[in-house]
Amino acid sequence: MTIDEQQASVAVIGLGKIGLTLAAVFATNGYYIFGADKNKEVVASINQGKSHINNEPGLDQLVSGAVENNQMRATSDNVEAVAHSSIIVVIVPVLVDAANQIDYQMIDAVVEDIAKGIKKGSLVIFETTLPPGDTKNRFGKRIEERSGLRLGTDFYLAYSPERVYSNRIIEDLEKYPKVVGGINEKSLLLASTFYKQALNCQLIEVSSIETAEFSKVAECVYRDVNIALANELAQFADQTGVNISEVIVASNSQPYSHIHSPGIGVGGHCIPIYPYFFINKGLNQGLTPLAREVNDGMAAYAISQVKKEVGSLANRNVLILGLSYRENVKEPTKSTTLLLIDQLLNMNANVFVNDPLFSDREIHAFGVTPLSLQDKSISKIDIIILQAYHDDYKNLNFKDFTNCKLLFDGRNQLKQEDIKKHGITYQSIGQQSEKGEW
Repeated sequence: MTIDEQQASVAVIGLGKIGLTLAAVFATNGYYIFGADKNKEVVASINQGKSHINNEPGLDQLVSGAVENNQMRATSDNVEAVAHSSIIVVIVPVLVDAANQIDYQMIDAVVEDIAKGIKKGSLVIFETTLPPGDTKNRFGKRIEERSGLRLGTDFYLAYSPERVYSNRIIEDLEKYPKVVGGINEKSLLLASTFYKQALNCQLIEVSSIETAEFSKVAECVYRDVNIALANELAQFADQTGVNISEVIVASNSQPYSHIHSPGIGVGGHCIPIYPYFFINKGLNQGLTPLAREVNDGMAAYAISQVKKEVGSLANRNVLILGLSYRENVKEPTKSTTLLLIDQLLNMNANVFVNDPLFSDREIHAFGVTPLSLQDKSISKIDIIILQAYHDDYKNLNFKDFTNCKLLFDGRNQLKQEDIKKHGITYQSIGQQSEKGEW
């Protein structure tokens, strides 16, 4: 089956950093794309050939080329996009609420729109990370009920999880095999054929939709548990006077050892969220929930280490470097910085945040004071906590932090010598404090 032998219009619902990249790649490989997003500013930008996503190498060119060649247009009307397409790819967020319960509001609304616009013979593929069973039992059946079309006969259903990493999405789409599961053989065949042509990537065809769903969540649980192990070992290294970074290099020289890097916490849309897709479905004992506790507890551990060194934090001026959950990505979701802010404010510290990816207004919205590293008032900072190691921080000169007593390196990335020579005590995860040298 080739593109010419099937209707070649694809609706991509959700034009965030992954959805837009998928849409642009699909268009580049010969499909006509109807991109759908409820954000009208996003839609307008795309229809002008402009990507609203920053720091994704190659994406600007793909979007401008797809729009210029009339291979892609965007709309804020999901029903319209679905009605014009024979393949519907869903990539909208499913997160958890403050109680770590799954929030289906956005994707449920999308599914209702799909049911209104879908036509007979269409293929629906979910790429959003989901708890096993949801693609078929929650969404497939709902489309069937609302549309009157029979699941697996009148329309087809597949699941293929996104497996990409911010700042290298196009590269990862080519490099990582695409896991694909279908509701039946026809669904799997249609989805596999589509991805072979749309992404030119290797495929791993699995026996069921549930297997494909499970595989994505399992990837995130694996990382969460292993990061928690590294963090636990790092805390023990602090107690025993051992340098955890040196330990990891030595241990991982054995090919069966893969100790991850410890850090001040785990953030983003994936690792701190998707384990709850298992936990809330019954995997509520053992390593999976324990890893969540360990990793979410690293912010409190970091603060406790700072307090051991400097005492009370009341009225201390504390600067956090990085609002983002990780380096070089503008994304505050589940960022450890948010946990640090809560704890520091509860201790009556004066909290300042610097992040070159965010405006002062965006930072101020989190209840803290934005601080430029060019501002003269950095001389009043007492404590620095590195949370996200952006490229902008790699050559940061600490000489103007004339009042700073302690720098806590939450990512074990900075050079101790560069800190200590300015009279600042260096502290990190799993490494002993090094006093500043006046």
